[in-house]
Amino acid sequence: MFVAIVQIPMTKRPREAAVEAARKSAPTYTALRGKGLVRKYYLNGQAGGGGVYLWESEAAARAWYTPEWEKRMEAAFGAKPTVTYYDNHVVVDNEAGAVRVEGKN
Repeated sequence: MFVAIVQIPMTKRPREAAVEAARKSAPTYTALRGKGLVRKYYLNGQAGGGGVYLWESEAAARAWYTPEWEKRMEAAFGAKPTVTYYDNHVVVDNEAGAVRVEGKN
């Protein structure tokens, strides 16, 4: 798996506004299922907004975060987003009661 963290400097939204904005944009991200997006967590805090994205591969992630995407985000939020990329080799999944290591069962 591959993780991308998107941060957008912006004012923290009230909970209701953050949930409404997330619900409105969710179809965009559900449509990325076939393009490698496994999961997205929406972020809303004092440091700004953004998301934590779990991708099937680095290539899938980088295919999404294009210069055009950056321009759309800047136009929508009035601030330039930053994207930080991470390899993810081990997951502690407390819901499933498992520790998963990439490439091993």
